[in-house]
Amino acid sequence: MDSWLRSAIDYIGSWVEFQQTTIQQPGVIIAFAHRGEVVAEHAFGLANLDTGEKLTPRHRFRIASHSKSFTSAGIMKLREQRKIRLDDTVGQYVAGLHPRVAETTIAQVLSHSAGLTRDGADSGQFIDSRPYLNARELLAELKLPTAIEPGTRFKYSNHGFGLIGLVIEAITKEPYPVWIRREIIEPAGLRETEPNVPLPKGAAFARGHTRTLPFGERCVIPGDNPAHAMASAAGFVATAGDTARFFAQLAPNARKSVLSVASRREMTRHHWRIPQSFEGYYGLGVNAGKTDGWDWFGHGGGFQGYISRTCSLPACELAISILSNSVDGAAPLWMDGAMQILRVFKTRGAPDRRLRDWTGRWWTMWGAADLVPMGNRVLIANPQFNNPFMDAAEIEVTGRDAGKLSWAAGYSSHGEPVRRVRDKRGKVSDIWVAGANIKPERVVAREIARRYPPRKRRPTP
Repeated sequence: MDSWLRSAIDYIGSWVEFQQTTIQQPGVIIAFAHRGEVVAEHAFGLANLDTGEKLTPRHRFRIASHSKSFTSAGIMKLREQRKIRLDDTVGQYVAGLHPRVAETTIAQVLSHSAGLTRDGADSGQFIDSRPYLNARELLAELKLPTAIEPGTRFKYSNHGFGLIGLVIEAITKEPYPVWIRREIIEPAGLRETEPNVPLPKGAAFARGHTRTLPFGERCVIPGDNPAHAMASAAGFVATAGDTARFFAQLAPNARKSVLSVASRREMTRHHWRIPQSFEGYYGLGVNAGKTDGWDWFGHGGGFQGYISRTCSLPACELAISILSNSVDGAAPLWMDGAMQILRVFKTRGAPDRRLRDWTGRWWTMWGAADLVPMGNRVLIANPQFNNPFMDAAEIEVTGRDAGKLSWAAGYSSHGEPVRRVRDKRGKVSDIWVAGANIKPERVVAREIARRYPPRKRRPTP
């Protein structure tokens, strides 16, 4: 692994932990797979606010719509076995559909361009007001016509991927969970992934959580409800490590995969542009885009109580999976931040040897500042930001404990000196960045308590 990539992975873990604590999320797991192997896993926070159970990398989450990527991989495997073609109509395999639904093709359904209803007339299965649809209930809703003309635009559909699960069952003559586990999950080497609940006995499971509002406090969502016929769209349960490992295998340049290179290319190429403000695309069971010149693909997921995001960066041979266990989980924002962090490290490179100890998280009453050495400069990152290196000042180190701000924003202290202060043991105790004296967190916490001692406050009326 390139040294810049290892440094980036280390900092991303530290930054996500800070973010999780600062915005008071219940928990988050982040995992990195490089060249198909998990190289780092971090778990922060709690698996269950009611019990105080600490989150670990072995906890499984509902990864929701990541399920679609597994299901699409299943179709591509059947295609490789010449049991199905992408331009086959779904009506060739599943009876009882409305004629307009029956005429849509496998490729259209996998790329969300079949024009199907998103969640039917009642999407209560996604807010725990009703169970997830069984096969009979799903087929009853697919007796209705498509919502729009097929092949005209990207239109997301959970019902569509539920239908693909029925197609797989029709071809294989087996229940979807049984077949997908044997043909996709196990060959991919995933030991902590299930296509649905219940989980194996003893498996650690992170519970979901509500927002603080409107009730006034977070509540625990069990998250163990079966997805029934919607398992192929939203039922999967996995660790971040397994999720990252699987998506790493979907990259066309992956060294090991459950699918052929041709299948992976077809899955990850841009089939449809997603109508929204940023440049986003959808392939077959995966979404895709470009960030700062890097092509990526992956998927997100939202199950009641869980928000998750996974991205694979073929150019870096890296996949990242972030799983959060609350309805307002910040996994998508953290993934965007992780991509920005990777780009900065890639551009600037690993730190020069003489700069490597210019590091750490330092505080004032205004918040934290991270010293992050890269190349021949030390950047002052703001971990409160979604992109911690946005407008980051740069320190040019001129001596063991001396430097200057070689670049800083207009309202900052460009050109001014930086110096490190050491205690009697020779350890750096604090740092002066121009006129700002930054210190360890515990020191600043004590100073705040001394200057502004807590007093009993009258309750808010």
